Amino acid sequence: MTSMAATGTREIQYREAINEAIRQEMERDESVIIMGEEIAGGAGREHLGIVDAWGGPFRTTVGLIQQFGNQRVLDTPLSEAAFVGAAIGASSTGMRAIAELMFVDFVGVCMDQLLNNAAKMRYMFGGQVKVPFTLLTRIGAGFGSAAQHSESYYSIFSHIPGLKGVCPSDAYTAKGLLTAAIRDDDPVVYFEHKGLYGQTGLVPEEPYELPLGKARTVREGTDVTLVGISKMTWVCTAAAEELAKSGVQAEVVDLLSISPIDYDHVIESVKRTHRLVVVDEDTPICSLASEICARVAEEAFDYLDAPPSRVTAPHTPVPYSRSLENNYMPNEARVISTVQGLMARG
Repeated sequence: MTSMAATGTREIQYREAINEAIRQEMERDESVIIMGEEIAGGAGREHLGIVDAWGGPFRTTVGLIQQFGNQRVLDTPLSEAAFVGAAIGASSTGMRAIAELMFVDFVGVCMDQLLNNAAKMRYMFGGQVKVPFTLLTRIGAGFGSAAQHSESYYSIFSHIPGLKGVCPSDAYTAKGLLTAAIRDDDPVVYFEHKGLYGQTGLVPEEPYELPLGKARTVREGTDVTLVGISKMTWVCTAAAEELAKSGVQAEVVDLLSISPIDYDHVIESVKRTHRLVVVDEDTPICSLASEICARVAEEAFDYLDAPPSRVTAPHTPVPYSRSLENNYMPNEARVISTVQGLMARG
């Protein structure tokens, strides 16, 4: 890992950190390409003189087509099955392809390519084929985008052997994890939370990698471990700061990786605090929150002073109504209430 003090640290947005990681990897390695829907001006629009009209709907690919051209930055037709499959095929034959799935809700369209090709090719060919493929996709509710553009669904990918997955929570982890994902020889799904794009943080100008599969502690505490995923890490942090006013010191663990999961980091924290709350924006059944609670109960039961607990979205699609949507997402108040209930048990 490169220290932030090494060279050229400055404050940039989460979306800018993503763009910079892609740009630097494309500069470093000519085999890196990126494809997706409207990641520049939109497929077939060159004859209209439209180049890089958006840089993608969230402006994470802005400027790339001018620098690298339309042979390495490929606007695709509206067919996730086609371009995700093409990116996986290219990655198995010598390229390092990035595909941008505009919203994770669309994963059903290209699931066969991910489940039966990307995840299994290296295994089924006895290690003779590498698949250095990166899937960029968006998660997160809170924007009035309705049920088909607002889910999280990272638990689906965590369930599939052969896929790695990361959920950066700030600009620093966004750049470091994406650089590592692009350089990795296995398929990695990279989940960008829509609610973090405008967040700013200190990020080195130079390329750096953060290890895949490692969590981090962002706040130390002694009374309860709060595990956050992506934006939920900052819900945990806000709750911890409020809990501290009443004398409860919460430790906040930022999971960062949903496959592999850093169970050791979580368990070591729970051994110190003796309580666990996992805050997960995904739906509760077969969720990462359930998985982490189960693993802690299996491996650290004797250290627990209260049951491992979850704060998740309800088991329902994301509502379109803004008031219902705001209530749908895990929030600081729900985390505080859950912790207070655990503390009351002894």
